[in-house]
Amino acid sequence: MSGNAAEVLSKPGFRKIQWLERDIAVERRPDGVIVLKSRIPLKQYERHVPAALAKWARQAPERIWLAQRSGADRQWRKVSYGEAKKLVDGLTQGLLNLGLAEGSPVAILSGNSIEHALMTQAAMQARLPAAPVSPAYSLMSQDHLKLKYLFALIKPAVVMVQDGPTFEKALKALDLAGVTVVHVARPCEGIKSISFAELAATPVTGDVEASIARITPDTVGKLLFTSGSTGMPKAVINTQAMMCANAAMMMQVRPRDPNAPIATYLDWMPWNHTMGGNALFNPVLIEGGTLYIDDGRPMPGQIEETLRNLREISPTYYANVPAGYAALAAAMEKDDALCRSFFRNLGLMAYGGARLPDDLYDRMQALAVRATGQRIVFYTGWGSTETAPTSTGTYWDTERVGLIGLPFPGVELKMVPVGSKYELRLRGVNVTPGYFGQPELTRNAFDEEGFYCIGDAGVFVDPEDPVQGIIFAGRVVEDFKLTTGTFVHVGSLRTDAIAAATPFVQDALVAGQDRPFVGLLAWPNLHACRQIVGNPEATYEEVVRHPAVIACLKQGLQAHNDASAGASSMRIARAMLMVEPASIDGNELTDKGYINQRAGLERRAALVERLYADQPDEDVIVLQ
Repeated sequence: MSGNAAEVLSKPGFRKIQWLERDIAVERRPDGVIVLKSRIPLKQYERHVPAALAKWARQAPERIWLAQRSGADRQWRKVSYGEAKKLVDGLTQGLLNLGLAEGSPVAILSGNSIEHALMTQAAMQARLPAAPVSPAYSLMSQDHLKLKYLFALIKPAVVMVQDGPTFEKALKALDLAGVTVVHVARPCEGIKSISFAELAATPVTGDVEASIARITPDTVGKLLFTSGSTGMPKAVINTQAMMCANAAMMMQVRPRDPNAPIATYLDWMPWNHTMGGNALFNPVLIEGGTLYIDDGRPMPGQIEETLRNLREISPTYYANVPAGYAALAAAMEKDDALCRSFFRNLGLMAYGGARLPDDLYDRMQALAVRATGQRIVFYTGWGSTETAPTSTGTYWDTERVGLIGLPFPGVELKMVPVGSKYELRLRGVNVTPGYFGQPELTRNAFDEEGFYCIGDAGVFVDPEDPVQGIIFAGRVVEDFKLTTGTFVHVGSLRTDAIAAATPFVQDALVAGQDRPFVGLLAWPNLHACRQIVGNPEATYEEVVRHPAVIACLKQGLQAHNDASAGASSMRIARAMLMVEPASIDGNELTDKGYINQRAGLERRAALVERLYADQPDEDVIVLQ
């Protein structure tokens, strides 16, 4: 028996998941283009998202839909499906009473909250697109340029604000003439508004049911904002059919056991982003699950809230970014009770935002085995705001990280050869009809066959056996050549480098355009670096210069280089840790929280020059 075979047989099995069969049709065209699609048809899906709320309000009115900690004692405030439907109907009537034109957007200035969820459903019932705005545009920005731009673009008729004083600067930066402002917690001084509670208490008439009856699959349910490479937000149209079909796709590839516990989720991912607001939120509602809103975050000072929640809530499904899993693993390795609570009912773990490091995968599986005697499958998918969002997924038991999987039923994946990899394009019912108010951008987003040009690249695990899946290979437009003529695939290099330097690096910029070698400008993970330094109060300036942090970064990147077998396209010759966080006003940070490579390198041109100086200063880490 080979060593690899012995290793596989010695591992505990995965907790059982019923996956959809991978029955993929492969069309190979003479020009090298490949089109993949599942031979299994997409099952019937809900006509619109509010239909799911009505269904569960009838069938399980006492079941908890949403829960969130609130008040001075931070206890769980819970809202059942029945209660939610009554509140949503009241809000819907209140919106209808405003006499707005159909299709007038309802902008939401709020983080994740129960009121945010209720207003979203009410806007949909009133046939007014919900437009959740990244809180960063209001709270992190100093000039509110993006916020003013998108308000001018979509011209909302209603603005819901979670707390007036918190969002005061943002509200006062906007022209609110003719706009109805709704406040949840407190009004903003000097701005006329009505309270959320007052609007929700509106007596309901038959107009609500009449409005719901007029919702069609093509009705715009949401406008979600995505920055793209320009840095200015685009409003992506999300129709009811897009969202419902995509939820059905995700549920079809992982059929739910009717005898299993009620689907229970604890999640922090922001609803203004398609992953939190669509990929997670919509399936919870459509399958009648319970969502505990996590006010924690995978960052210093906020991960403790997540850990507190996980000591009380045992999710059946859990999703996070790699940095979140790194923090969770570190906590569970020291806390058996937390570990048992987390894994008790867990059927699946999902990750996104970046590649999951191999060592972190192994640590999480070791913890799963310790708690349950079984391993838990790690799942990931791929898509964009324009695809509602998930178009592919790893819907089989796999130990390989970095995959984006295979197309869902109802999705066609077109692969156009570009050098050694493929540009990926998508077509299906889950794909947007376009951008709100920007017809030229809409036209440019699709090819001659109607495939959405997402801008990402991929390669096959095994070109002779496409059913083994596709590996994400970065963004097509980010790639560049060194002066040696070597082509650098930025996306795959960046994710591999971050994974190698985990958990000490939060994110990074890859430099090297028209340079002799690849350089890396990295943002430190302050929480992890403070642990290495041994000082929970250490500043960015202190950690980036600390010998222990530099040694850990150097060791991780050197291991990455050693594994690259000498390929100059994958080797990092120099690196530098940065103090200044990514700037949302400088277009370095998109509304999704992703790094804009082009804008970051332009804005930090001085650091790039230091990275490539003939005589690098002491802040530059030189690798073998």
